[in-house]
Amino acid sequence: KAMCSGKLQTGLLVAGYFVYLLVGAAVFQMLERTAEKQEKMAAAQMKEAFLQNFTHLTVAEMEQFMKNLIEAIQNGVYPVGNETQIEDSNWDFSNSFFFAGTVVSTIGYGTLRPKTAGGQIFCVFFALFGIPLNIVFLHRVGKMLSLLCKKLGKFLHERGMRKKKIKFLTLLFFLATGILVFLCLPSVFFQITEGWSYSEGIYFAFITLSTIGFGDYVVGKQPGRNYFSYYRTLVAIWILFGLAWIALLFNL
Repeated sequence: KAMCSGKLQTGLLVAGYFVYLLVGAAVFQMLERTAEKQEKMAAAQMKEAFLQNFTHLTVAEMEQFMKNLIEAIQNGVYPVGNETQIEDSNWDFSNSFFFAGTVVSTIGYGTLRPKTAGGQIFCVFFALFGIPLNIVFLHRVGKMLSLLCKKLGKFLHERGMRKKKIKFLTLLFFLATGILVFLCLPSVFFQITEGWSYSEGIYFAFITLSTIGFGDYVVGKQPGRNYFSYYRTLVAIWILFGLAWIALLFNL
């Protein structure tokens, strides 16, 4: 009976966690999308004005243009290429979900961030409740994985292996499979999808899963590269399970 209610609790927690992220993603999208579109249009107009007058701009006007350009880039608006990019939003659903995931997991790359007052205030409350929820979620997933460890240990113990040796072997097994599944294989995937080198892939995976999150490398952000839809959602799920694996390692 306890086992059954435990499974139910876990199921509810996982469902609640994902619903929390989905609702958060929807709210961020709603709050940020329009402001971003206006920003993109302003950047496009600025570029247009520059191209018309660049032969006789004063030094002060040139400086101002550079300032505006830097600000636009820092805000994730790249005034490069044609007008169609105004339609591509940084706050589409996949990106918003990815952002919600990086907030609750405290990675915080800083490449995508709320700029409207509403978005910023919502972000504060979203993180306030989301971070503890994320910790509970990771702890629960880690616990489930450590139950698997116990089963493996029991199996080996029945085969007549010593306790210390079992502990060492299960730790080694989870360390090796984790490094393979969460660092080595994703890096190949990033190498293909992002065009990074393998070492850059490893570096990105480590900086992400350790929740350092410098933001110098971020998935799905390179202008001109074609990513498949839900690419960033998949990466967000990889991050969550990667964090759970690290939580398990600490548990072990």
